[in-house]
Amino acid sequence: MSPAGLAREIRLSTFDAPPRWSLLAEGLLGWDLARSVLALPELVRAPRGRGDLVLVFPGYAASDASTTLMRGVLRALGHDARGWGLGRNGGDVPKLVPPLVRLAERLASETQAPLRIVGWSLGGVLAREVARERPELVARVVTLGSPVVGGPKYTAVGRMYRQRGADLDAIESAVAERERKRPLQVPVTAIYSRRDGVVSWRACIDDLNRGVEHVEVSSTHAGLGFQPEVLAIVARRLAGPP
Repeated sequence: MSPAGLAREIRLSTFDAPPRWSLLAEGLLGWDLARSVLALPELVRAPRGRGDLVLVFPGYAASDASTTLMRGVLRALGHDARGWGLGRNGGDVPKLVPPLVRLAERLASETQAPLRIVGWSLGGVLAREVARERPELVARVVTLGSPVVGGPKYTAVGRMYRQRGADLDAIESAVAERERKRPLQVPVTAIYSRRDGVVSWRACIDDLNRGVEHVEVSSTHAGLGFQPEVLAIVARRLAGPP
């Protein structure tokens, strides 16, 4: 679908969090992995990296263990892929951004080159915020099923935030205001799936920042970090020019 067509579909759509039953579809991860064997040749043919440093951020409630396979594949393809080393992602974006910016500063200083950041789900939101804060440190961002519209409001975990006392409407307004006041200056590839049972695919579409490329795949939310089809897309974007 063209960017104009996608934008029009979003405008005509009703935003909402995925229904509870959609989480049942996440149980099809095993089927996704079996089906994705057909995409292995595409991954094998993916372009090789040049040793550039790639940081990989995990999603909400996940740790570096969840991105082990992804990082292993990227290393095999010639990238210096590393985890964030901050333990489990607790979901507090304002608290997490400062240490992630410091991490990016340190690694960019060590390598004398801007980084590439891949973020899965909430990890993609964090990757965008690091790039927003320090665009000179980041060459490219790739997000996987990341809720860039509304924060947690249009996700299956929004209920957990609400139970903790979070005002999801206020968070949505704050996210939108930040996008308007500080647009991204770094190229972003946003990978999303309409089969996502955790994050509404509509919330993954960024129609405010011009430097965002949207790529649709067919995957569960859990499968985004494992499917060869998705990893091949990530590898191609990381190997290409910023």
